[in-house]
Amino acid sequence: MTKEPMSDPVRKNRVLLCVLDGSEELSIALHYASMRSLRTGARVGLLYVLEQADEFGHWAGVAALMREEARAEAERLLLQAAEVVKRLSGQTPILYISEGEPSQAVIDLINEDRDIAFLILAADTEGQGPGPLVTQITSRHIGSLHIPVVVVPGNMSDDEIRSFA
Repeated sequence: MTKEPMSDPVRKNRVLLCVLDGSEELSIALHYASMRSLRTGARVGLLYVLEQADEFGHWAGVAALMREEARAEAERLLLQAAEVVKRLSGQTPILYISEGEPSQAVIDLINEDRDIAFLILAADTEGQGPGPLVTQITSRHIGSLHIPVVVVPGNMSDDEIRSFA
């Protein structure tokens, strides 16, 4: 008697997480995640982290307005990135907005959403090092992660990304 492979619900719902940080190399990470999702059936997740605004008593109204404007900008950027992912992969990505210090917000989301299976980051396109988020994740948080981190070289061409994803 042969056994049928067990279905793995985590694999069916896998999410490849990209962080929208405004960096030039973001397009590389989006392209890689989209191509990988196309090949594996995973979904792309897009995270935008709002850095917490300081609230100073009598300036609370200004802080609230700044927070609203930042959220509107985050939503605009998420929708732009979602269009890129949809065009490349044919799938609508999952959108996340978080607040706090970026690298910690990434770790918190990964720990909270067990469907996230890979963190996709891209290295600096200028060759000036890996970039601040990659550095923070790999130096401060790598030991607390339970998923692989994929760092895509920032100088990869679209053809190279397609062949490696």
